[in-house]
Amino acid sequence: MITGSIVALITPMHSDGKVDWESLDRLVEFHIKEGTDGIVAVGTTGESATLTTEEHVGVIERVVKTAAGRRPIIAGTGANNTSEAIELTHEAKRVGADACLLVTPYYNKPPQRGIIKHHEAIAAAVDIPQWLYNVPGRTGIDMLPETVAELANVPQITAVKEATGDLDRARHLINLVGDRLAVYSGDDATAFDLILLGGKGNISVTANVAPKLMHQLCMLALDGKADEARALNETLMSLHNAMFVEANPIPVKWALQRMSRCADGIRLPLVGLDPQLQPKVESALSDLGLL
Repeated sequence: MITGSIVALITPMHSDGKVDWESLDRLVEFHIKEGTDGIVAVGTTGESATLTTEEHVGVIERVVKTAAGRRPIIAGTGANNTSEAIELTHEAKRVGADACLLVTPYYNKPPQRGIIKHHEAIAAAVDIPQWLYNVPGRTGIDMLPETVAELANVPQITAVKEATGDLDRARHLINLVGDRLAVYSGDDATAFDLILLGGKGNISVTANVAPKLMHQLCMLALDGKADEARALNETLMSLHNAMFVEANPIPVKWALQRMSRCADGIRLPLVGLDPQLQPKVESALSDLGLL
């Protein structure tokens, strides 16, 4: 079981939108050096929606190769087309990913029984640990805790990322499935609270720019040091907020470019950070000594 801070890694790009493979290598090394406990390649923050299948698999393979077993790699392989999700999950296993993160099918709004059938089909097709990912604010569909509880009976399904930020819901989810699945936060601002409730870690946007601090936060929470975790989270709150002043990953990619860790490339229809919002992100970085 992976515990701690798991970065939802960006996919660095050149100004023309092409994948910047050298910067990707450097980012993986940066996270290993700074204490990140696991890496998600090509999730939402990695711009999975606009990478080609070849690029998608290529980024996963490159992250696996660069990490070279020093950190577990979780590949984002979700899709709203079940056959596409199966294909991506097959490819992730082939190139050496340790697990796959599968977002709830977006846009077409399946009923709960459709979500169950979708994940059952992927699990039947590919024997690799699979993590459910519920983020209704992006997908337009909410995977209910009772649906997760039913899917917890599938052997290949080993974890769930709950990104609603609703702690009452997190408590209910952990009570339902915490003895069968690892429950991870997908909301940086409330992650330490979810861990204190029994969660195993956080799949983080903020960790892209502050990996050491996010690792420390998760470790404090995992050790039950609630007051210390709360104090550190308060210090990080302006950064958490800054990472969502526009749609993710617009702010975090701008922040990393400002930190000289990648170029300014991003794929349409996403665009660079609004100049009026840049001072807020820069201030949050400066306050934490990240510039």
